Amino acid sequence: MNSQRKVTPDREIIAHRGGLWPGMSENTLEAFRAAADTGVHWMETDVHASADGVLFAAHDADLERIAGRPHSIRELPAAELDDIELIAGGRLPRLEELVEELPAVEWNIDVKAEHSIGPMIRFVHNFSVGERIRLASFDSGTLRRLRTALPGVRTSTGRTETALFALGGLPLLPDHGPASLPPEVDALQVPPRFKGIPVVTADFVDRAHASGLLVHVWTINDADAMEALFALGVDAVVTDAVPAGLEVLARTPQTGE
Repeated sequence: MNSQRKVTPDREIIAHRGGLWPGMSENTLEAFRAAADTGVHWMETDVHASADGVLFAAHDADLERIAGRPHSIRELPAAELDDIELIAGGRLPRLEELVEELPAVEWNIDVKAEHSIGPMIRFVHNFSVGERIRLASFDSGTLRRLRTALPGVRTSTGRTETALFALGGLPLLPDHGPASLPPEVDALQVPPRFKGIPVVTADFVDRAHASGLLVHVWTINDADAMEALFALGVDAVVTDAVPAGLEVLARTPQTGE
């Protein structure tokens, strides 16, 4: 049981890649600032390291979709990436720029590739942001390396850890499943369904809370689906539709009420 952290009574939305805003690219300073200006506190972003080890906020490993360039981020130095115009406007932001320009924001950071692990560890040490971030990855091995190097920094669960937790719903197993989670884990971040099987159920949420864990569900852009998830007791939804999410949140009772 992860009793060192209290489950927050406040439900939230988490702006996925800063949210989708007219005239703005995803994962840009402009998008994150727009979300922050509406009152969103938590932002989700993915990171990839440049050829010289600088972390940039970007979902894809390459620039084809967002910039029409036939290069991967890791092939180019940071100075060249700084100057690339994105198709939908704006430029790729360095992670350091985001944390400095938006000091009140906390960041849920998905470390997408093995070559970004070292730069992520150095970034946390160099910029003293351990209290403002939660690290995420589908890969449990990546998370193990990050936790070893950054003890005490919050993380979500990897895919394997989440699957093991889900087994806690079976008879004779503890709420957290067959294996205890590391103390750095404070959140289960999951899709509502996986291969047609419901993941987020009342039992799943109740067991998570009993284990001192938050439940965050991604990526939810439909208002009715958000309302249904909050009714189950989830703590946050990850969404591109920030204004819609805030409207749902405004009419959703907080757990402490």
